Amino acid sequence: MWVQIAIMVVSAIVSVALAPKPPKPKPASFTDFDFPAADEGTPQAVAFGDVWSTGWTVLGVGNYRTSPIRTKGGKK
Repeated sequence: MWVQIAIMVVSAIVSVALAPKPPKPKPASFTDFDFPAADEGTPQAVAFGDVWSTGWTVLGVGNYRTSPIRTKGGKK
């Protein structure tokens, strides 16, 4: 019985060690998103908060940069 448990533990360790590692996903770029564009001459509405609109026009989107956030520790 103990031999079978030892064989099971050893085989689990070997299978984890030999398993292929998944590749790291690349960070999302601006071209990965599909934003509707504003055409020239289209009247633009300004909405504050959550609003449902029939004409979807995106004039500005968030900051989609991929730079790391660095903070300095506070002095004590």
